[in-house]
Amino acid sequence: MAIIKNFDLASLETICKILGETNIGLSGTEITKYLSECGITDPQINSTKWKRLYDALSFKQNEDRCANNVCAFILHVMRPSRHVQKQEWFENIRSQLNYVLSFEGLEITESGELKPANKVKNFSEAEERAQNLRRSLLDRKIHPDVLFFCKAELLVDNYFHTVFEATKSIAEKIRIKTNLTTDGAELVDQAFSYKDKIPYLALSSLSTESQRSEQKGFMNLLKGVFGTFRNTTAHAPKITWNIEEQDALDILSTVSLIHRKLDKAVEARKIYEGSF
Repeated sequence: MAIIKNFDLASLETICKILGETNIGLSGTEITKYLSECGITDPQINSTKWKRLYDALSFKQNEDRCANNVCAFILHVMRPSRHVQKQEWFENIRSQLNYVLSFEGLEITESGELKPANKVKNFSEAEERAQNLRRSLLDRKIHPDVLFFCKAELLVDNYFHTVFEATKSIAEKIRIKTNLTTDGAELVDQAFSYKDKIPYLALSSLSTESQRSEQKGFMNLLKGVFGTFRNTTAHAPKITWNIEEQDALDILSTVSLIHRKLDKAVEARKIYEGSF
């Protein structure tokens, strides 16, 4: 690894606060374990978790005169295989860390690697992009569930993660409305398919061919969004799948339409008695 210059102490402090956050951060036992595994001395001067981390990492950075071992510790903590059972936690913490790391010109990828990123010089750059996107979406009367994802930390580099998170919200809403646990095309089929059974969710009474065609078309739209945007952003490196602002606006408008349809979708069993 090339020499990584010392992190600004304010950045390092914020990183330690994210990793040592009281409710969702690392436990004290985990901090001890990971510092030891990375060969970083734990001075244990402070009982507060984030302060312990800050003492250990700032001392190591000062001793090394570079941030390489600090970065190695962060990547050790954020190794994806360590968080298979808590992927939501991984993405949440990675997003917060990347917001801070952007001020150092770095980013943690989906695969848990460190790569150079466009360096943000101040908070206003990221906040301005978020506000501009939000204003444009408000002009389109976008669904509030989509506006939730217009966060500065998701827009530090480009619109990649905003689209990714927004499309994930579609599947989550379907799961909440149906209590199903699957994902992707399988979830769509289980929730909306009306062949030889009453579906979990229906856009209408499905009593006419036109209504049934609408239900089928909506299923295809959902599968298309998952396959084109969510699955691509989940697996493709961001550098090879760049999303510009206009693309993001159009994709998020589609996601908004889907959310409105889902809000109006009803449990088919409340409409019908018996089977189709």
